[in-house]
Amino acid sequence: MSVPREGTVNSGKPSPPYHRFNDFIDTKNDRFDVLMSLLDEMKLPVSVVNIAGKRHIFVASQSYTLRAGEKRGPVVLAAHYDRTQGSPGANDNGAAVFMLIEAALRLRGRAAGEWLIIFTDKEELMSGEGIKSQGSYLLAQGLGRVGLETGWFFIFDACGRGDTLIISKTAGHLLKNFHSGEVAPLKNRLRQLQLRAIGAAKNSLDGRFLLLPTPFSDDAGFLRAGMAAQTITVLPEKEAADFSVIVRRNDLYVNALISGEQRQRRGVEHIPKTWRLLNSPEDTAARLDGNNFESVVQFAVELCMPGCAGIRRTYAKS
Repeated sequence: MSVPREGTVNSGKPSPPYHRFNDFIDTKNDRFDVLMSLLDEMKLPVSVVNIAGKRHIFVASQSYTLRAGEKRGPVVLAAHYDRTQGSPGANDNGAAVFMLIEAALRLRGRAAGEWLIIFTDKEELMSGEGIKSQGSYLLAQGLGRVGLETGWFFIFDACGRGDTLIISKTAGHLLKNFHSGEVAPLKNRLRQLQLRAIGAAKNSLDGRFLLLPTPFSDDAGFLRAGMAAQTITVLPEKEAADFSVIVRRNDLYVNALISGEQRQRRGVEHIPKTWRLLNSPEDTAARLDGNNFESVVQFAVELCMPGCAGIRRTYAKS
């Protein structure tokens, strides 16, 4: 691993907010408590929404106020803060949580559009649980009831290892199992979200991004609740390139990956190593690549800027 840039997780002297990262991934600590303490320290405005025992944490721009029925909702950046028991969860999903905190700190001092950051609870499912057990499922239902169905939802998950941004195609694959009447509006919205992500990536990442299927994230719960969300993740360049070749050759492999079958039994060797480390005791800070945190933070900020090329293109299509 190359030497990380000053200030991020595995640098010698991490600067805020990364100075609390080790506390956050310590398996003895309660992530909710550490996160709330950090957000208070950073003087970010916080609201906690409790839905069916799941605690979702909201951080909003000062200019944002909920307006039911608005045609163009805010940009919503989301990252789950829960983890699988026994795993430090450094990449799944500590890195993305801290990247979005850094993005919030930058956005509050800039002339950005209206934005909302949500740290979601209960993304990780236990054996036997289905999509409707995901915290994002009931959260999305609640957001729809209060007028946020027009928000532009981007899910950041496993963004701390690698240099190639992945704009997930998983939600599109999941739509194949939906009833025909549900598909058209969701497919259109997913396309708009994808275009917006591509525009932001072109503005901030110099073309270092790919569109690939990924293991499902909170986007699955949102989609089942009738709301589109675009997942963003990161892979090392070689892992991303090798995986791109594999999925182009085998659609059945894509279906198995998304369902979890491939990760559990067959074809494990084809899964990018970064994803094989998730939900395991090996998902530690030492596995992260702090050099590329800056790129993801810039991308997140770019998504919220009025001048984002993706925003212009998607508004034109709305």
